[in-house]
Parts: sequence; structure tokens; C-alpha cells
Amino acid sequence: MSKLFIGGLAEHTDDQTLRAKFEEFGTVEEVMVVKDKDTGRPRGFGFVIFTNEADAIAARNVMNDSEFNGRYIRVDTASSNTRQGGGSYGSGGAGGQWGGYTQGQGYGGY
Repeated sequence: MSKLFIGGLAEHTDDQTLRAKFEEFGTVEEVMVVKDKDTGRPRGFGFVIFTNEADAIAARNVMNDSEFNGRYIRVDTASSNTRQGGGSYGSGGAGGQWGGYTQGQGYGGY
């Protein structure tokens, strides 16, 4: 399993649109466009989890700094380190499968 961070997403990008694009590179296990917990509006970034690491690398290499849905996006390997504290998204304690992202926090300054 290999996780990518996708930054710079257009506001109208949803999980299905993101999944459809990244499935061009291989089997996508899960997709999440992060939304503001109060307004429900997209925050401009998300995550894509691939079953196969080689597919994730190919997607990163092609999609980083490319135009998607009218915006140039940043695609990078998501950090697998976890943050201390509770309330993390996903399962598995602090960090879960989203690499330490907690609703209400940014991800690595993005």
C-alpha cells in the first residue's frame, strides 16, 4: 500500500473525480478529498492510496506539477510518520491510514 498527498486541488474536485484520474495509473484502494469540518467545503488537498507502490510512483511522476481540473497540482508521497494526539482520521490510533492528518489541522503546512 502506498499513499500520495495531492495538493492544489480545485474546489469542485470530489473523491470520484480524483479516483477516476488516479485509477489511470493502477488500482486505487481509497481516496479522500479533505473537507473543512465546519463548512463541508473542500480544503484544496487530498490523499490517494494505491494498492501497489509502483503504480503510486508512476502516478506521482506523471501528475506532479500537471494540470488537473483547471489547476496545477502537487503530488508527493505522503508522510507515513504520525503525529501525537487524538482525533486522527482513519483507523489504527494516532495517524491512521492518512499519515497523521487530523480534522482541523493542516497537512505538512499545505
